Amino acid sequence: MNKLIEIFCDVDDFCHQFLPEWEALLISDGTKKRRRSSKMSTSECMTIMIAFHQSNHRDFKNFYIGLVRRYWGEYFPQ
Repeated sequence: MNKLIEIFCDVDDFCHQFLPEWEALLISDGTKKRRRSSKMSTSECMTIMIAFHQSNHRDFKNFYIGLVRRYWGEYFPQ
């Protein structure tokens, strides 16, 4: 579990530095974009994806339902 927290901290630090710079460089085409806030942060999504790629699961759905929701629910409540 400590490895998961370590990955999340690294990803969160990266996102806090990278995302504002990336959004500043995006070119707008003039149309309004809907920017709904998601229930899960970008850092949480990236952490789950990294954990999936480091696991032996073959498909993401079974990984998410079988491991993330069942055992890591306290770390990813939404």
